[in-house]
Amino acid sequence: MNTFYTKLLVICLVFVTISLKAQDKTEVFNENEFALRHNFNNSYSVNFELSNRAFLYTNNDILYKMRQVEFSHFSAFNLNLRHSIALGIMFRNRDMFEDSSNEIRVTQQYNRKSLFKTIRFGHRLRSEQRFYDNYTAFRFRYRLAIDIPLQGLKLDVGETYVLITNEGLLTSAKINKPELEYRISPSIGILLSEDLNLEFGIELRLDKLNLKTEESIFLNTSVELKI
Repeated sequence: MNTFYTKLLVICLVFVTISLKAQDKTEVFNENEFALRHNFNNSYSVNFELSNRAFLYTNNDILYKMRQVEFSHFSAFNLNLRHSIALGIMFRNRDMFEDSSNEIRVTQQYNRKSLFKTIRFGHRLRSEQRFYDNYTAFRFRYRLAIDIPLQGLKLDVGETYVLITNEGLLTSAKINKPELEYRISPSIGILLSEDLNLEFGIELRLDKLNLKTEESIFLNTSVELKI
């Protein structure tokens, strides 16, 4: 399985290199996320996240330029072992770094998990209302996530895992035409302790697929701490 993930990372890095050479308009971002999670009981949990996004490559320039910071909260309710629903709210600040509108986002989510041998599947449906200074956008998302432990039949402390996500998005707003998006992200994670998890990943985003496709690449790092 380690050989599998090594090959996967090599393929992704080659793809990133080809994309950058093939399209001068491709942008590369760095996104870092820190999350605090608390389970009140088996049915209810809360999650608080703080993240930032910065340019690494844009307009044929290599640089590090902050683009935004955001803070979000999710409350999740487990219906049973496989099904859950959640409500979330997020504030994104951009006008501190560039001439752009801030955003308040309200999210409704449904999640379903299933297990096949050592592979865990996650299906996530989201609807979002995105409030900007001058308009409101509505977005609908479906994500399929595949989670595979790299050692043994289940994930133990100190062990690593592979996470691959595929997501399709549809955004609609009165002032713009509907937009279709697609995102794919392979990541590697490690369970550092029972309460601390670390992930590194590469994400390819294809925006405005039905109009004029825009391509961007994200180098992501996330830390989750359970308290």
